Amino acid sequence: MNQKILLIEPNYKNKYPPMGLMKLATYYRNRGDDVRFFKGNLKLYAAQLLCEEFLSEVKDPKLGKYVPKLIEHIRSGKFAPLDAIPNFRNRESDGILKEYRLRFREEKFPQFDVVGITTLFTFYWRETIDTINYAKKFCSETGKIIVGGIAASILHDKVLQETGIEPYCGLLNKPGMLDADSEDIIDELPLDYSILDEIDYHYPADNAYQAYMTRGCIRKCAFCAVTRLEPKYKDYVGLMEQIQLATERFGPKKDLLLMDNNVFASKHFDKIIDEIKECGFEGGAVYIPESEYNIAMRNLRDGYNVRAYTRKLIRLYDNISDRLPEAEQADFYLEREERNLLYAEVATPEAIIEFDERVHPLYEKYFKRIKRMRIIDFNQGVDARLVTEEKMKKLAEINIRPLRIAFDHYSMKDTYETAIRIAAKHSITHLSNYLLYNFEDKPDDLYYRMKINVDLCAELDVTIYSFPMKYHPIDDPRHFQNRDYIGKHWNRKFIRSVQAVLNSTKGKIGRGKSFFEEAFGADIDGFHKILWMPEKFIIYRFKYKDNLTAEWWEKYNHLNTEQLGKLRSIVAVNRFDETSVTTGDPAVDDVLKYYRIR
Repeated sequence: MNQKILLIEPNYKNKYPPMGLMKLATYYRNRGDDVRFFKGNLKLYAAQLLCEEFLSEVKDPKLGKYVPKLIEHIRSGKFAPLDAIPNFRNRESDGILKEYRLRFREEKFPQFDVVGITTLFTFYWRETIDTINYAKKFCSETGKIIVGGIAASILHDKVLQETGIEPYCGLLNKPGMLDADSEDIIDELPLDYSILDEIDYHYPADNAYQAYMTRGCIRKCAFCAVTRLEPKYKDYVGLMEQIQLATERFGPKKDLLLMDNNVFASKHFDKIIDEIKECGFEGGAVYIPESEYNIAMRNLRDGYNVRAYTRKLIRLYDNISDRLPEAEQADFYLEREERNLLYAEVATPEAIIEFDERVHPLYEKYFKRIKRMRIIDFNQGVDARLVTEEKMKKLAEINIRPLRIAFDHYSMKDTYETAIRIAAKHSITHLSNYLLYNFEDKPDDLYYRMKINVDLCAELDVTIYSFPMKYHPIDDPRHFQNRDYIGKHWNRKFIRSVQAVLNSTKGKIGRGKSFFEEAFGADIDGFHKILWMPEKFIIYRFKYKDNLTAEWWEKYNHLNTEQLGKLRSIVAVNRFDETSVTTGDPAVDDVLKYYRIR
């Protein structure tokens, strides 16, 4: 018997679509199950599901254009939305709707045979645990809840403790891990990109193939969880078939996003690059996107995830309406209303297919497709210690942009610089890196690494975007579910100062020596000044530069060694209020008053 499957990603921000759930969608759809995906407010989703059931029961096409009002009533119990529906209170439907409102209040939600929840970073802990516990309300008495992903794998016992559900750890890389009668290896299944059209959330990286060509890493860095998530290094995973299957079903994607943790460690590196080229991502690669409308119609006619492509087409109707001349918008709306094609909850495939003759020419007229550059991104970065002339020359054969090279600690300075120079030599000029800080490094180490990148940009005429990345322990019970950890060479004020600058630069540092020096200081002394500077003076640098900041700095520099020690012991904690920020020393207290400016 076919099962009802609900896949959920907690409502945290995420740039990349959830690969694990996309593989699960393929797995269950191949078994003939009814698969749904949701990301967002689960309480609102419950109201949407109940409204869907209500409309299916009453079968009143006149209610098609009032879907948002029906959902609002089920969710809130307010009668104002119903009063906007002509004569609704006099219909039999009104009494039926009260039953659905009661079900919502009593949390008797539509039930699923399997509810699958993914997890990501541990600092999203509360959102994740609350989601898992609330998702239980959607699971039938005989059903099961499956939990997996990064946080669940790393903090298996904590998830079990807080939810009562034992999560899966690591990869689903053996047959029968979810169902004894299945020979599928779920981790090797192609991704179901269609589920992304079931939700309102937009992933910035949704127009990319996602894949791995290697698994795991040969390193065992103390700050990294990869060896626990993917303990065995697998030096080759085929890409071609994944790309072909995805393209046939979902149309070509613009970019290729590879999540490999250490591709340079593979003895099949040349083979990997050649396969990437065969997949259409050679140097200078371009593509012309297929019509989103045609993809959606093709899958709707094939009966593939009808729910997703119904929603997609309703969105495209809205997009077309926005492009139409004002005089034509009303007619288009009325045509949709007549066919009950205003909302996905009531739209039928038959009505959409019948409407195709009218809509297809409009889409072709108002949405032109142009040639676009394709890029490939090894998103987790490459290992500078494994860079060679031969590997970099081979890497330059594909349209990589940017090349990410980790620069996790200052002791890698020479190795890192050599890697950048070799990349530039082979015309790889768009680069990026992650700069780990707050681990065992000192603040000065972060400054020197940032400055090295700025200097290399000027010397080699390349662009390097640096992304300082604050370390958070994933096992420490005091810190795994928050971002409060302070490394042994750091303090809370230094962390906040760096973050204040990064907030202004959108989290990255690019090329431009003068900009960098203004942001982080022209030398190490200038960086120290910024670290100790009142936060408001950092954020509103130009507003206060020649007045309050100058006053603070002059008074700060007049403190003797003992006074400076008193001041820094307070400032380091980075908590300032009228009662706690006093020392009894007039000179110190006079400096401290600048930290209370709001």
